[in-house]
Amino acid sequence: MQGVIKLYDPTTGAGIIVRDDDRSEVYLRPGSLKDSIFRNLRQGQRVNFSLDESDGTPIAVGLHIGSDGY
Repeated sequence: MQGVIKLYDPTTGAGIIVRDDDRSEVYLRPGSLKDSIFRNLRQGQRVNFSLDESDGTPIAVGLHIGSDGY
């Protein structure tokens, strides 16, 4: 799944991604970049991610930089 960073707070590690396919918002939990190559995200940055909806709220996991295939 692909999307664009709408909001990211480096202090808490929480944020929001807007999905490309349906423009819905997916949340980044605080600490979601732990064990990731990312140290910070910026507004407008394109990312690939997977969804975890185990608690009923769509949460982005497994973030990667760029578009599919790159």
